[in-house]
Amino acid sequence: MNGSIVVVGMGPGAMTQMTPAALDAIETSDIIVGYTTYLKLIAELAPNVPRERSGMRQEVQRISKAVDLAVEGKRVAVISSGDAGIYGMAGLVYAIVAERKLSIEVTVVPGISALNAAASLLGAPLMTDFAVISLSDQLTPRAEIMRRVKAAVEADFILCLYNPKGRNRVEPFELTCDILAKHHAPQTPVGIVRAAYREKQQVELTTIADLPQAEVNMVTILIVGNSRTQVVDGKMVTPRGYADKYELTDKKAEHGDSQS
Repeated sequence: MNGSIVVVGMGPGAMTQMTPAALDAIETSDIIVGYTTYLKLIAELAPNVPRERSGMRQEVQRISKAVDLAVEGKRVAVISSGDAGIYGMAGLVYAIVAERKLSIEVTVVPGISALNAAASLLGAPLMTDFAVISLSDQLTPRAEIMRRVKAAVEADFILCLYNPKGRNRVEPFELTCDILAKHHAPQTPVGIVRAAYREKQQVELTTIADLPQAEVNMVTILIVGNSRTQVVDGKMVTPRGYADKYELTDKKAEHGDSQS
């Protein structure tokens, strides 16, 4: 009898940012499968549950192993950072189970995504429509990525960028900076969040003009404001539009009630 796979979004990294459902899924599994770095983040969780670990770019082998374990009858927890359905492992699990024509129960447990985590640290940048794009061209052609970036910027979406720059992959970031500079004012705010809710967390505000010189790597999330995004008391805020429709202050309370 086959077991099951639960694909767990473990959140950005801190245990305090993991949902109760994610904690329960990990603690009640027979075995935990994951990327080595992510397993280190939950080293103190469910210490008696065995781990199967693998390195970066070994996703197919990792999920194939998880499926093999489920076929043996085990309840397998596959962990993803952030949300398992946003650039995570959920899609690959479904794809491999379907390709092998197996009858295995697959459940996805959502987690706080990297973009949610980054936005919360920056202020309130995502208060209106936004687009999310990964600049990694490992699985998506570079020309297609740039076409999406250009379309999102021209439409004045707030832009969330995953995987902006790798050690040997800098051109997509440079091309994106060029596109941003052509379509936005140079003072447009950009939020830079590195290692959100992890030990080496860094949060920084910059502008499109200064973005090319910023320290950016694979654990960085960039949030590029749109034409209405502002910096308010050191926080990045995109107005939702309430001020255009409503009085945001109670004039009576502000000036005091007058009596004739």
